Amino acid sequence: MDTRTSFSILLLLFGVSQASPLMGKRYEAVFVSEPETVDITTRILETNNGSSEVLIEGDLVFPKTRNALNCLSNKCFWKKNSNNIVEVPYIVSSEYSANDKLIMENAISTFHNKTCIRFVARSTETDYISIENKAGCYSSLGRTGGKQVVSLYRQGCVYHGIVQHELNHALGFYHEHTRSDRDQYVKINFENISPEQAHNFQKQNTNNQNTPYDYGSVMHYGRTAFSIQPGLETITPIPDGKVAIGQRKGLSNIDILRINKLYAC
Repeated sequence: MDTRTSFSILLLLFGVSQASPLMGKRYEAVFVSEPETVDITTRILETNNGSSEVLIEGDLVFPKTRNALNCLSNKCFWKKNSNNIVEVPYIVSSEYSANDKLIMENAISTFHNKTCIRFVARSTETDYISIENKAGCYSSLGRTGGKQVVSLYRQGCVYHGIVQHELNHALGFYHEHTRSDRDQYVKINFENISPEQAHNFQKQNTNNQNTPYDYGSVMHYGRTAFSIQPGLETITPIPDGKVAIGQRKGLSNIDILRINKLYAC
């Protein structure tokens, strides 16, 4: 390989490295394949099995005292700057590989491209997200103040949809199946849920922002979540029980609409 060719390749690699939002800019052409089709809840719950954290609904840090969907003050919202952009300061643990960071970067780029949310490198901000390689996939709900951990365990959480799912919790969104009007759209089969897990299906006092129930939301549980035995349905869509739920591809169009409505993008 001649000197000119080598120099060109080095320039190309340098350009790619500089484009990552985890290093200050954005790189939108990262495509990382996932090896299997598993609904997002199954993946999260399997990964969180045995976690020492006290978690509600499978991946929300207890106590869930904040809810940006029904917030009486602005304290649970991330703040806008003078340009009408919502800045969410964050840091990323050095334990993640370059490939892990590319997956996170690609997931974050959707928020940047389709909403007014911007995850920005933290400098001295008091309130910020710390993405860490802890034992499980979990987040707090909305802005809680100070450092708040979003856990993305390297061995089960660093997938496009799961990254977006947990970051959406941090923006203030509950799981779709717990929204206040869910009984019009899904049937919760409590007979297939162990009593000690029934609290994970409690309805919340949510502000649904005049948006339709979204079976395709990245925030929707899979149909067998918290089942007492494999294969039993805990959530059945109504009136059409065959409707797909629990996808893990990423934010749906309605997920994006809700972010934009909530933060007045």
